[in-house]
Amino acid sequence: MPRLKKTSSVLEKIEQQTIGFQSIDPNLDFGDAVSLQHLTDLSSELRDELKQYNKLLNTLDSAKEKIEALEKNMRETSERLVSGVASKYGKDSREYELAGAVKKSDRARKATITRLKSSADAKAAATETA
Repeated sequence: MPRLKKTSSVLEKIEQQTIGFQSIDPNLDFGDAVSLQHLTDLSSELRDELKQYNKLLNTLDSAKEKIEALEKNMRETSERLVSGVASKYGKDSREYELAGAVKKSDRARKATITRLKSSADAKAAATETA
């Protein structure tokens, strides 16, 4: 999902005020950088910075999408390699284990784990009541 682009409510408000200031006096200037021209320059600078910021967001979004696509491609390739090793050497081979998978003989059965957990819970309960 692309990032939300930045907008500025301050810029929008100041642009509306600038129209009002221009109707009062197009050369409004109170000295000490308090002038309509200075405000217009600041507005232009902010607008340019917002454009640059939003371009950078687009670049980041593109880079993120590329990274995600590469990660997906790597996962799929890795899965296919593990499957290839399994089909060539078997799921109970040392090569399958070296490929990062768990050998079939090393897999614990859920039923066994559940039974072991249940008996451990029962023993714990029995020792607490004793």
